[in-house]
Amino acid sequence: MRPHFVGAVITFLLPVASRAATYNLIKQYAGSTFFDDWDFYNHYDDKMNGDVNFVSASEGLSAKLAYVDSNTNRAIIKVDNASTVVYNEKRSAVRITSKDSYPIGSLWIADIYHAPYGCSVWPAFWSFAQSATWPAGGEIDVFEGVNAMPTSQMGLHTTAGCVQTNPNQLSTLVNTTDCAGDNNSGCMLTNTHASSYGAAFAAAQGGVFITEFAETGISVWFIARKDIPSSVTGASSIDTSTLGTPMGNWPQGGCDIKNFFQPQNLVFTVTLCGDFAGPANIFNATCTGTCYLDYVIKDPSNYDNAYFDIGSVKVFSSNPSATTIAATSTSTGTSSGSQASQTSNGSKLGSLQAFTSTVFGALLGIAGLELY
Repeated sequence: MRPHFVGAVITFLLPVASRAATYNLIKQYAGSTFFDDWDFYNHYDDKMNGDVNFVSASEGLSAKLAYVDSNTNRAIIKVDNASTVVYNEKRSAVRITSKDSYPIGSLWIADIYHAPYGCSVWPAFWSFAQSATWPAGGEIDVFEGVNAMPTSQMGLHTTAGCVQTNPNQLSTLVNTTDCAGDNNSGCMLTNTHASSYGAAFAAAQGGVFITEFAETGISVWFIARKDIPSSVTGASSIDTSTLGTPMGNWPQGGCDIKNFFQPQNLVFTVTLCGDFAGPANIFNATCTGTCYLDYVIKDPSNYDNAYFDIGSVKVFSSNPSATTIAATSTSTGTSSGSQASQTSNGSKLGSLQAFTSTVFGALLGIAGLELY
């Protein structure tokens, strides 16, 4: 399919000064207890309309879809790559949501060695306000990839009135700046680091995604494994002034964070096809055939690379007396607080087209820009 460039926005906005802050460690998901404080969705994918059944905790462990690798002490979250799936059935996968939610004044670091990729695959690490009806309460997409795209994307979803204005960020491939957008498509940008997704991410042994959720704005850094500074490795506190310029930044100047965002629950998902990976104009940009017929129900080895390998997720707070916020409900397929960012089939299409166009724009050197 010929790349579609309509709607790509390449920005050179004047940045505003960032305010550095120090955050202290309050929560760690790691090692043998990694899965203890997450809820498993345990339902078919009724949010992103993917061709998967999200398993329970017990099913995930018994089927080796969600477990801690005894050799590395790291958490594995994967798509079933062993079973044959018959027509009209769905493949097993995993969606987990943190039991605790984290308010403004929090920062979290996901240390990811491998992320799912491949045709039909749609992985994400993100957060949302489980206590609100989406998009109220906001959503932060830290990492989201699709199919065989060379890079990932990040961004926000909110109700109307939040706009990305004058960011101080590395990415110059801004898909959309209106954080509501058409059909809640959000204000998304491309993570232009050359190893932000796919085989390149895996070959580099991934890296860390750092999300600052502050009243002054929301920022996301991606640091490849070889470049992770000692100030981040094993840290009990994080000073954001040591992190450099974030990949993405959404300052308070265009978005009053305290009005558009509520405490966030963290989420890992990997689904197949669905509203993002499945549409022909997206799927056939990097893959051949038909998403469900040629992948989901065909050779299970298609999903040998469809897994997260997670060293840890650490949460920090700028409040010296901060503690985690206990969950008020569990995240299941029918819970009223569950994220609904993809309940509408059209909800992602605006950002998908822009994502596709900016990615291919980068590859082709549009306006002289190249991936670094």
